[in-house]
Amino acid sequence: MKGRPFFWCGMAITIKQLEAFVWVADLKSFRRAADRLSTTQPNISARIAALETHLRFPLMDRDAGSVRLTPKGRDILSHARAVLASMDDLLDASKNTDLIDGVLRLGVTEMIVQTWLRDFLLALKAAFPKLKVELTVDMSVALEGLLVDRQIDLALQNAPFSNVMSGNVDLGTYEQCWISSPDFFDDFSDISVTKIAEFPILTHARGTRTFNEIDTHFRNKSNATPQIVPSSNLAACQQMAADAMGIAALPKAMVDAQLRDGSLVVVPYGWVPESLHFWARFDDERASPTIKSAAQIAADISKASSAE
Repeated sequence: MKGRPFFWCGMAITIKQLEAFVWVADLKSFRRAADRLSTTQPNISARIAALETHLRFPLMDRDAGSVRLTPKGRDILSHARAVLASMDDLLDASKNTDLIDGVLRLGVTEMIVQTWLRDFLLALKAAFPKLKVELTVDMSVALEGLLVDRQIDLALQNAPFSNVMSGNVDLGTYEQCWISSPDFFDDFSDISVTKIAEFPILTHARGTRTFNEIDTHFRNKSNATPQIVPSSNLAACQQMAADAMGIAALPKAMVDAQLRDGSLVVVPYGWVPESLHFWARFDDERASPTIKSAAQIAADISKASSAE
């Protein structure tokens, strides 16, 4: 968003100054605010100083790297947010998406990368031609931390969650399945717990719900002690399964193409981990209309992907 001045008591206050103030207040760091606004820390400092000069009172106390709002700063913060929200609403009401040229900090899990991320980014580009996307790919628990800390704007991630977010758009559920190389078993008609437990089980990272479910399932089977191989890289699990290095428990959507071409097959074991429920999550109170639109676009693309 360009710096657009408005006038108050004969003094020019810009959108960029208000953006710098709000982001420093939210992130409690000049450096992190500079990263968020794709500028330098001296520029952020200069914008805050100019805003304080215009308002004729200090907004922040800086002490040993910490940032605290002054009482006046706390009073002004909600008004600064309101001005920025009004500007977002104005751009949204114009229906001219060419005016939206900011940065969307997007966090996604690997399952989405391996399925419909490309279609989502193309749809987002069509809707907002000048919007830049900064992408973070990580496990859901890590994305949740980034979202809470306001280091990303929108997370496309799977439950469960430790923190409540005010913005939630349902992206649907994705069933999981057991897969292997078609040559892994001589006979796929009778896959018992003892048979499957003879081989390495390739799956989600330790501490995830899927890992915990698999670990608990086999611990409760007195005659089954498989080697569970957790990984934060599901694509690696998929490739290892194709190379007959183990059996993988993965979202079926990730391996549909390989199941169709026969390089992988579903292992008909009688139990599978719970389906993964995905959500687009954001701070509804502070999110711009663009972020909310991006979440809805994600829901539409996810639905279309599931219908294929």
